[in-house]
Amino acid sequence: MTDLVTHYLPIIVFLAVALAIGAALLIAPFLVAVRNPDPEKVSAYECGFNAFDDARMKFDVRFYLVSILFIIFDLEIAFLFPWAVAFKDIGSFGFWSMMTFLGVLTIGFIYEWKKGALEWE
Repeated sequence: MTDLVTHYLPIIVFLAVALAIGAALLIAPFLVAVRNPDPEKVSAYECGFNAFDDARMKFDVRFYLVSILFIIFDLEIAFLFPWAVAFKDIGSFGFWSMMTFLGVLTIGFIYEWKKGALEWE
């Protein structure tokens, strides 16, 4: 019987940790939630418009441009780290492939810069 328990012990520990994390995430909002909200604390801050307005309202397209720029540079970093780790093993083809990738990203960045997407008026 103890042999059976030792085989299932990692699963039991995993389930216990998962239940503890789940319970902590369910209890945490009651402990850290805003109890005395003031208008400044619950106002919209990053999106630029109130979250509880009409879903079809117009808003500035610059929010989309900033998010696209973030995705571009986030993908660049996501590809650069593994490339840098395996730099010794990839050879010249891998090097020039990454230079082409960075060149395309640089051209896109210059285009965004010239179009004024980085200027916030």
